[in-house]
Amino acid sequence: MRRLRISAIWYLNTAPLMWDFEHGASGADFEICYTVPSGCAAALREGKADIGIIPSAAYASIPDLLIIPGIAIASLRAVRSILLVSKVPLSDIRRVALDTSSLTSAALTKVLFEKWWGKGRIFRMMAPDLDAMLKEHDAGLVIGDPALRVNRSGYLTYDLAEEWFGLTGKPFVFAFWAVRRDALEHRAPELDLGTVFQGSRDRGLQRQNLDTIAHEWAARVGLSESEVNAYLTENIHYQLDSACLEGLRLFYRYAAAVGALPQAPAVRFLAAVPTHLQRAQQRTRKMVGGKRSLVDELISERRESAKHE
Repeated sequence: MRRLRISAIWYLNTAPLMWDFEHGASGADFEICYTVPSGCAAALREGKADIGIIPSAAYASIPDLLIIPGIAIASLRAVRSILLVSKVPLSDIRRVALDTSSLTSAALTKVLFEKWWGKGRIFRMMAPDLDAMLKEHDAGLVIGDPALRVNRSGYLTYDLAEEWFGLTGKPFVFAFWAVRRDALEHRAPELDLGTVFQGSRDRGLQRQNLDTIAHEWAARVGLSESEVNAYLTENIHYQLDSACLEGLRLFYRYAAAVGALPQAPAVRFLAAVPTHLQRAQQRTRKMVGGKRSLVDELISERRESAKHE
């Protein structure tokens, strides 16, 4: 056994998910590094991480990943931190710069244009520098904390989660925890990753802990503490529930259809680790099954003998 390696995202919206790892005892049980969303995907793909907050789009291209159930970075309406910022009206956009930090938001931008806003746009990946993006392009996609700091009064802005919901009626799932299947052999038998990560999320969303997060992050992102609290509680949805799964699968189908993703992947979940009681019940069933098999063999042998008497 060894400590599993976590690749996490250093954005405000992941702070509640990381609560136990930053403020509790769970951090000692894992090796943790921070990066941008696309970096998490690369670490999982290359085997440099065992677990990561993976962009939804990256899941489609990395084999043998299992989703840790119940946890997401999603939005039911406007998300505020995924913005298409434009110098011109939507219908006049021809060239779009896409933030290299993002995989899912870039794919979502392509889906929105190809299915609803107009085909034939030119997309280019660029570093998330809005001034540089708009110098050569009509619009730029910015994500995460930099998007929260955009002065919207100077541009036309489109909240991609809000646009998606208006067109589909579905929530949008930007990211979720996933684990490499081959990493599970290094996990302690009693370690239930679902319980660990769901528990961290739940404690991170407790009122007093949200206040702590707001105090720690307000200066970093250039918002007031009340604005941070509102963002985490009103704009981000942390449950990978049935509605979010419907939205996720719809995004995969649309993205594959327009060529933004290589395929619409099957959504596969990590199974829960059996409890002590469940393991005892499994052992009992095996023992009973073994005894029944022996009895069946004896009965069969007796019947065969009777045929020849």
